Amino acid sequence: MNLSADQLSAAIAEAVAVVRAGWATRPHTAIILGTGLGSLAQHIEIEAEWSYRDLPHFVRSTADGHRGRLLAGRLAGVPLIAMDGRFHAYEGYSAQQITFPVRVLAALGAEFLIVSNASGGMNPLLRSGDILLIDDHVNLMGNVGRALLPVSSAETGKSARPTFYDPQLLSLAERFAAEEQIPIRRGTYVAMLGPNYETRAEYRWLRTLGDVVGMSTVPEVLVAHELGLPVVAFSMVTNVFRADDVQQTTSEDVVNAAANAEPQLRRLVTRLLTSDFTSRGQVF
Repeated sequence: MNLSADQLSAAIAEAVAVVRAGWATRPHTAIILGTGLGSLAQHIEIEAEWSYRDLPHFVRSTADGHRGRLLAGRLAGVPLIAMDGRFHAYEGYSAQQITFPVRVLAALGAEFLIVSNASGGMNPLLRSGDILLIDDHVNLMGNVGRALLPVSSAETGKSARPTFYDPQLLSLAERFAAEEQIPIRRGTYVAMLGPNYETRAEYRWLRTLGDVVGMSTVPEVLVAHELGLPVVAFSMVTNVFRADDVQQTTSEDVVNAAANAEPQLRRLVTRLLTSDFTSRGQVF
């Protein structure tokens, strides 16, 4: 996909029309479910769903743990729309293709975006199964993270926000984590192209840049920021690099570790959705 601004606007409208034909409710929240976190979808009261292949201009999700569905329904009574699987640059997709769904979610009326992913831990204080609350990122994805064709704020009805990760949502997530007794820490996510896992030398270098490393999220966050959509992002730490550990990580290990940590993330997401703070629009 390499569309002009006018073509992109038309493509968004086409996809939105298909979704609204099957589900007329305005979503309060949009959620991107990353690797291994698709089990959260089992707790959504699904009112409508579409395979990505049935949605105009959506590509297919081929990564492990990504089902490739758009789900519309409710979680804890709150109307939402969720991507059950995302797209990655290593699947051969362009920046426009990776981020197109975010534009559709915003056009459907979602008021904020919850992003999740699985990552490799680099901070020695992290453990497998920990949740990292992303408060910043380092973009090492090259043009994939930058070559994003903007749609003007006049078309979206929103203006760009001052930060990529909403400070109020960050504080709210920390507060709920403390109340739920869920260990959580803030940190920096380093985004790589993938699909290979990092070498030992790369890990040592990347540790100087951030706390976790992964292969997604940044393109979607950049577009959400462009659209003025508040973002809170959670990274599930699936493995932690140790300088003296030669054990290799597999995609199956990543999916399983993320799935095991999903109940804690679900509790946090539910608290965010049902809080007076978000439901009254105070983050905007």
